[in-house]
Amino acid sequence: MTDLPAHAIRMTSTVTEDDRLVLALEETPMPEPGENEVLIRVEASPINPSDLGVMLSVTDGGSYEAGDGDLPSASAPVPEKLRGFVAPRKGRSIPLGNEGAGTVVAAGSSSDAQALLGKVVALAGGGFYATYRIARAAECLVLPDGHTAEEGASSFVNPMTALGMIGTMRNEGYKALVHTAAASNLGQMLVKLCAEEGIGLVNIVRSQEQVDLLHGLGAKHVLDMTADDFGAKLADAIAEEEAYLAFDAVGGGRLANQILGAMEAAAVRTNPPTGPYGSTQMKQLYIYGGLNTAPTELTRGFGMKWSLGGWLLTYFLQEAGPEETAKLRARVGAGLRSTFASAYTRRISLAEAVDPEMIANYNRRATGEKYLVTPQA
Repeated sequence: MTDLPAHAIRMTSTVTEDDRLVLALEETPMPEPGENEVLIRVEASPINPSDLGVMLSVTDGGSYEAGDGDLPSASAPVPEKLRGFVAPRKGRSIPLGNEGAGTVVAAGSSSDAQALLGKVVALAGGGFYATYRIARAAECLVLPDGHTAEEGASSFVNPMTALGMIGTMRNEGYKALVHTAAASNLGQMLVKLCAEEGIGLVNIVRSQEQVDLLHGLGAKHVLDMTADDFGAKLADAIAEEEAYLAFDAVGGGRLANQILGAMEAAAVRTNPPTGPYGSTQMKQLYIYGGLNTAPTELTRGFGMKWSLGGWLLTYFLQEAGPEETAKLRARVGAGLRSTFASAYTRRISLAEAVDPEMIANYNRRATGEKYLVTPQA
């Protein structure tokens, strides 16, 4: 490790005792790999919505101010009414970046670790907004020959989530899916994956531009939630595909209620109720994101056979087990340039990632805009 710098740089998020959230670059001693570990020179790490939830938490992305320390930083006030949500984080410096990819530059003494020297690998687990990161050799996905770190940077969160949704569908006995915020990077992967698998998919978006985008990828059902006939068309599409399982990235507001209502409207066409409790068709909606932070509103006009719950990739993989997870990871690796390809609209350095103007930009979470952190820049 003599050719490596003495220190690494990482980006952290901390809630201070005076109720400010600080994004900062920190210098740490260069880590040394243990027997079964490798040292990765991190070259690419995406900014996903799940990253923003930790990075910025409940703060306003447009309220950050630059710090005045030796290394770049920025901070913003935590709104008074939301301080209870971040209280458990006070004083804790959280390393950022859920997933990433880079080159193995040092390895422990085990044969598994040594075999990765010089390889470009991808993995998840946090702490990837950093110049270097230690990882267990067994956690690394070796990218196919010729693939770059940028191609592998988003190989975990979105691809595995898409595969996890389909796995959940099969495990719970459903035939098709409803997906919201479907023009996202994840949504586009799901469109391609469902087409490959012959799975019915009802996509919900919020503009005609997004409708056109997904139709261009071959999606059959793409519905604009702002259209006057959204509810009727949603029920028609659900009935056609028998899509009684939904994954909702929006969370707040009345969209979940609309989806469950449309499922019931579809179900009673072939399963009319015999009493006051609606159809006997089970209707399941999982909230897996929080693009709308308002309360989830339900009017309960969809019978009595329904369920609303939360879904998280981590929990799905825990239930699937290491063997099945390894199979899914291998599938992702084989499809990095096709089904699971990610496109980025902007690449930013670690210093730029804590610039107040840049924070406001990437926190907009605009469809079609995906930021990639390049720690070596």
